[in-house]
Amino acid sequence: MFKSMTGFAREEFDEEILAGTIQIKSYNNRYLDLAISLPSQLAGFEPRLQALLASKIRRGKVEYSLRIKKIEKPAAVRADSDAAKALYAALSQIAGELGLAEKPSLATLSSFEGVISFDKEVDSEKFWSLVEARSLSALLAFEKSRLVEGEATSRTIDAELERFEAGLATVQTKAAEIDTTVQTQLKARFDEILPKGYDETRMLQELAVQLVRLSISEEVSRLKAHIEAFKTIRLDDAPSKRLDFLCQEMNRETNTIGSKNMLIPVAHAVVEMKDALENIREQLRNIE
Repeated sequence: MFKSMTGFAREEFDEEILAGTIQIKSYNNRYLDLAISLPSQLAGFEPRLQALLASKIRRGKVEYSLRIKKIEKPAAVRADSDAAKALYAALSQIAGELGLAEKPSLATLSSFEGVISFDKEVDSEKFWSLVEARSLSALLAFEKSRLVEGEATSRTIDAELERFEAGLATVQTKAAEIDTTVQTQLKARFDEILPKGYDETRMLQELAVQLVRLSISEEVSRLKAHIEAFKTIRLDDAPSKRLDFLCQEMNRETNTIGSKNMLIPVAHAVVEMKDALENIREQLRNIE
C-alpha cells in the first residue's frame, strides 16, 4: 500500500502536569530528514523523538514541533527582600513627588523581575511518558493522512500502468509485421543491387541476421515480466525506490523498441508508453 510523503497531524492535550500541542507535517524528500522543535525545558527529548519518528517514517522531510501551554514547575520560590525594599522606596518617592497618596502594593512589587524568582530547573523525565504517548497518537493520525493521499496516488499510477500495457499490447500485435517488413525490404534491396540469379542462401543468411537485430520479441517479453514485477513490488512497504528503478529498466526496453521500429502504429504506441512511464515516475516521487 502506498504512503504519501506529505502528511499532517495535530494533537492537542491538557493534562495536570503538562498541556500543549504536537504538530507533525512532512514534504517530499529523497531521504529521511527530521527537524524537531522543542521547548527548552524538554530539549533532552530530541534523541528519543528522533528514534520514535524514524521507526515509523522512512522517507521525507518531517517537521515535528511541541508547543507548551502549561507545565508543572517546582515549588521553589526565592524572594529578594533587599530588592523589594529598594523598589518600595523608589516607588514611594515617585508617588510623593507626583503628589499621590497611594503606596506601592505587594502585587505591584512582586510584578518586577528579580523581586520574586522561581526555580527554572524542570525534572523533564517525568513528562516523557506523556509526550511519548501523545506523539504516538499524533503519528497515528499522521499515518492515516499519508495513506489517504497515497491511495489517490495509487489510482493515478494504476491508470498510467494500464495505459502502458495498452501500448505494449499494440506493439506486440505488430511484432510479426515488423519481421515481415524487414524481410520484404531486404529482398527488395537484394533485387535492386544484385544481378538476377543471386545466391538466395546468402540473402537468407543476411535476413536471419537482420531479424535477430531488429526483432522486438525479447523486449516485449522483458517488458511483460517487468509489469508483473511492478505489480508485485508495489505491495511491499516503501516500494518507491525499487519501482523507480524498474521504470528505468522499462524505459530502456521501450527505447530499444523505438530504435528498432519501422511502423507508424508502433511509433505512436512507444510515445504513449514513454509518457505513461514518465507520469508514473513523477507520482513515485510523492510516495515513501
